[in-house]
Amino acid sequence: MIIFEELAYQEAERRKMSVPAAKLQRAAADFRKQFATPEEYSAFLQTDFNGSQQLLQDKIRRSLLIEAFLKTEVEDRSVISPAEVRAYYDKNPVRFHYPESFTFQTISILPPPNATASQLSEVRARAESALKQAKATKTVQEFGLLAEKISDDDYRVMMGQHKPLPVDQLAPQVVKVLLAMHPNDMSGLIQLEQAYTIVRLQAHTPPGETKFEDVKAQLQKELHETKRNHLRSALDQKLRQNAKIDEL
Repeated sequence: MIIFEELAYQEAERRKMSVPAAKLQRAAADFRKQFATPEEYSAFLQTDFNGSQQLLQDKIRRSLLIEAFLKTEVEDRSVISPAEVRAYYDKNPVRFHYPESFTFQTISILPPPNATASQLSEVRARAESALKQAKATKTVQEFGLLAEKISDDDYRVMMGQHKPLPVDQLAPQVVKVLLAMHPNDMSGLIQLEQAYTIVRLQAHTPPGETKFEDVKAQLQKELHETKRNHLRSALDQKLRQNAKIDEL
């Protein structure tokens, strides 16, 4: 960054770019405002610039020249038009496709490692008891509090809440049950090998495409940043081509 800024400054000087006096004065005044008292400003000036206002002025001018140069060569050229955003959206439909997904809560009853037949019977009995208690709940909150109390899976600390999950991340047995449910429905016991789970469905989202209006602002920001970084990198390489750089 130090090398890049120095090369940018030298190129700005070579092009005889200038900073308007009024802008330089405003920048100096704004810089001075960051100090709480005149004494604090004077101490800084003495420590960093040997008390020289001119040295500070030169440093501010240098920063403004670099800023103006980069605005011309990078910022102004990295603007993305609405038409470019729309064209990107239309050319990349796969990116904006979202799969079928489900949002739900669970209560799971898990067996211990290497469970015996007797222990598996106990797990089944616990699962049936859990189902009876779950059926008595009426709300997301009630189900969640029960999950915190009796569930064995890690989601109990989040009241059994799962983020929206696409079907390819769910066990086929669970998907089959969820497809037959409506929001706020509760499943019976779903057996997954030696474990049991109870699901409370919150939302079923069919597959679809994210609308352009919903991603336009974020996409424009992303494309601008990508183009900006590309232009900045290309400028860096261009400035280095004919430069002699001694790194100490």
